[in-house]
Amino acid sequence: MQDAAPKPLHLIVACTESRVIGRGGRLPWLIAEDTAFFHAATAGQTVVLGRICYETWPQVRSDGRKPVVISRNSALALSGVFVTPNFTSALELADTLPGKIMICGGERIYAEALASGRPLHLHLTLIHAEIAGDTFMPEWRHLPWREHARRESADTNYRYTFLELSLP
Repeated sequence: MQDAAPKPLHLIVACTESRVIGRGGRLPWLIAEDTAFFHAATAGQTVVLGRICYETWPQVRSDGRKPVVISRNSALALSGVFVTPNFTSALELADTLPGKIMICGGERIYAEALASGRPLHLHLTLIHAEIAGDTFMPEWRHLPWREHARRESADTNYRYTFLELSLP
């Protein structure tokens, strides 16, 4: 696949309006509708993620996902799990695997994806609440996104918006 154009990157993330995505290595909320959306969107796809995201996602190898973990810890390479030392090598590998490339976090990996120069799709669940956190989605709002879909929703704890955006 060396002569083929690189695949677009699909960033999938839930964050607050203040860009919080995590606290203490975990999601600081539980939104069942967002979790179901995340699992459905990543099923059967190549998922690129960091070590912490990998270690806290028990279903990462379920539903036909092909995990590409960015870590120096090669012991993470179990059956069906690819481990690469950096974002560039992760994308080189992901380009050879079937399906979409879904960027699943964390903060540094989202930043590298946003700066990659590749076509981007952002599958964003924007949570309309102030929630404390220590890990953040890099700023994305300054980029010239095209909105393709928007759906408002809520559960008993939070209001949130599902957005699908793209950059050429």
